[in-house]
Amino acid sequence: MSYKVILQDKYDLTPLVEAINLRDSLEQIAYQGTVNLVVTPDLPPITPGMAIRISGIPYGKKDYVTLLHPAVVWEVETTNNGMKRMTITLYDRTVYLDKSEDEYLFPAKQTATQRFKKYASDWNLKIAKLPDTGKELGRAVYRTQSLYASMFADLRATAKAGGKLYHPRMIASGLELYELGTNPDVYVLEAVTDTMQTRTLEGAATKVKVLATAASETGKEVPSKVLTIEEKDVARYGQLQAIIQDDEVKNGAAARELARSKLRGIQETITVNAPDINTIRAGDAVKLGQVQLLVISVSRELGNPGSMSLELGTYDDVKRRFYLE
Repeated sequence: MSYKVILQDKYDLTPLVEAINLRDSLEQIAYQGTVNLVVTPDLPPITPGMAIRISGIPYGKKDYVTLLHPAVVWEVETTNNGMKRMTITLYDRTVYLDKSEDEYLFPAKQTATQRFKKYASDWNLKIAKLPDTGKELGRAVYRTQSLYASMFADLRATAKAGGKLYHPRMIASGLELYELGTNPDVYVLEAVTDTMQTRTLEGAATKVKVLATAASETGKEVPSKVLTIEEKDVARYGQLQAIIQDDEVKNGAAARELARSKLRGIQETITVNAPDINTIRAGDAVKLGQVQLLVISVSRELGNPGSMSLELGTYDDVKRRFYLE
């Protein structure tokens, strides 16, 4: 097997491994792994909270690199059906950002980069790469919610302000704020075993109305002020109206820009199954034929050869689906 599973930096579990599955998705922050083991007398005790890592040899390379590290054992399940087996569920350590709650009050005119520095300082997070997101954000009040929910709210606000798309990742050297689609090696998916294309109007919006925050006069409820209404493809797809109420939209120009970014017709996703390229992560760019797409999610079964299933979408679809909702 061209993979290694190391527990607590000293126990090599690789000879006992029956299967390794990994999942990465833009819908979650933590890279997730499942390792199936045969239980033998020399297997060390394994409990949640232990450090664990998975390494492998990348496609076309000769040397091992860490694929899931630093990671933590999250759940351990043991079964005995004549032969004792163990299933370990593990996550990279961004799982703690998803499972921990905090409150934050941020002033206006800060960037997501500045706020991430605050998160890192408060939570003793080692930063590997933190680019300048460049867009000043409005005032934010984050009441009790997961740390990742606050982080992602900043990244969505950055995208809404016309900024680039980012996703947090944990790599061996620390927390990385990764700009989607900037992977240096863009793999061309050639040996695809099967492809499924889904096109749907679910989530479409052909008419978008932007409202100012409602205010009451002398205790009476009054209708919200309409800042703008934008339409596209109503005759083609029918009227599917979305309403946006955003405190940060102060004028008509900003309202029009926001409304147009919300207009969307058919949403298309492509799922492909192919031999595994084990370094492809959610948010990476890949090529299917001549078309460059972003990886929305990847599920892989490690092996020699392994297999992977990729959910793919265009940059605009990913932006609308995850960052403009």
